[in-house]
Amino acid sequence: MKGRLAALMLALLPVAATPAQPSAFQLSGAPGQGATMLGTAPPGTVDLRLDGQPVAMGADGRFLIAFDRDAPPQSRLVARLADGRLIDRPLTVAPRDWRIERVDAPLRPTRSSEAFLALRRPELEQIAAARAKTTAAQGWRQRFIWPRRGRISGLFGSQRIYRGQPGAYHGGVDVAGATGEPVVAPADGVVILAADHPFTLEGNLLMIDHGHGLNSAFLHLSRIDVKVGDTVAQGQRIGAIGATGRATGPHLHWGMKWNEARIDPMLIAGPMSQAR
Repeated sequence: MKGRLAALMLALLPVAATPAQPSAFQLSGAPGQGATMLGTAPPGTVDLRLDGQPVAMGADGRFLIAFDRDAPPQSRLVARLADGRLIDRPLTVAPRDWRIERVDAPLRPTRSSEAFLALRRPELEQIAAARAKTTAAQGWRQRFIWPRRGRISGLFGSQRIYRGQPGAYHGGVDVAGATGEPVVAPADGVVILAADHPFTLEGNLLMIDHGHGLNSAFLHLSRIDVKVGDTVAQGQRIGAIGATGRATGPHLHWGMKWNEARIDPMLIAGPMSQAR
């Protein structure tokens, strides 16, 4: 696993920022599936879009964009200036070599009983409502840290294929640990969801908005130490590892989204020493 992870990180190491030019974007990072980029919009930008979708900008013109796990190979960043000019920046999105496991067994049907759906629908509504919230958090500007150090037991994007039928891919990074071990905020943010009871799949679910459409979700917690509306600082204790919800053992599942794009926390937090 170490060799594979090293190759993955090398493939998407940040590139040097684009030299500043009149009416040009300044970008840092590498466009790739599951990756993020930071940038500064051209002076005078009044509207910024990635593939037609609005991109939030700070007063200083700084912004963040990201690419879904299954993002197509081409993307387009367009700035509209106050004088009506359009600045167009095409981006080539690097593909990823996802860990795919082929299983000689049929895909088990998902749970769809009325009893299960009666529990699941309001949970999904809470999650959607939380992600729809807009806060003034500025954590998106920071260099993220790992919310918990330990053995990585599950990779973002990994997927099983059951006799040719794909199952759902893994939407986060799993870090092994013991129940009760602390989890900290990877960056500044505002708590947008703190489940008051274990959800059917996620267990005790905590979600933090880092601003500009970027948010983190922490699943299977044994305890949540913050409440909705709290402002948290990078490194602050927010909960503890557990095995609530659908989990085979205690671990931290850390998922991230930018708007509707599912992204890889490992690429945001960078390599992690396995030493505790």
